[in-house]
Amino acid sequence: MTQLVDVHPLKSRVGDFVAALKALEQEPITPARVSQFMAQVQLSPEALAPYLLWKPDVYTRNLIYRDDCFEILALCWLPGQRTPIHSHNGQLGWVTVVQGELACRDYRFVRSPFAKTKAPTGACVASGGRPVEVELLGSTSFAADGAVAVVDRRQTTHRIENLETSCHGTVSLHVYSKPIDSCVLFDEASRCCERQRLQYHSANGAILSPQPSRAA
Repeated sequence: MTQLVDVHPLKSRVGDFVAALKALEQEPITPARVSQFMAQVQLSPEALAPYLLWKPDVYTRNLIYRDDCFEILALCWLPGQRTPIHSHNGQLGWVTVVQGELACRDYRFVRSPFAKTKAPTGACVASGGRPVEVELLGSTSFAADGAVAVVDRRQTTHRIENLETSCHGTVSLHVYSKPIDSCVLFDEASRCCERQRLQYHSANGAILSPQPSRAA
């Protein structure tokens, strides 16, 4: 395994984190290697403070770093904020909660009984969506205890929700490989899945122009 930056976990800086992650690109990227790295080089809320942005109506996706192999995001969640049910399309992902607590509910898409008799309606028509249903597979809670959750190619459809009630909110750190600019979302109103473009609320600490963002 590539030698990581020699830094105490409680004193890690964002620059150290990015440099050590880039060093992993010299060898094949595997879930185990990145999980070990994220468990060893942890970031505090204070270290991430320049990248954190909060909105009352939606959780925020804040870009810290991106190259051809990795994308690093800090997500900020106020109480009750959640993603839609969405798929990462085989993308590898690693998540650790830095502050607060999150719940992750895993699903799978199943064929809609109306797939042959009922055409997609509304926004699904314009986006080429198709009618589906979802089946809940299980739910897991994650707290700020240093644990690293992995999204792998076999189980990539889920919803993340902030169940924590503290006014401080929840912060999660996400690493994805490779970066993607769109994913498949499940629209609960139309019972339809459709591809949507992903958006950042900030990049490198700078707030971007307001745009809708629907999935983690």
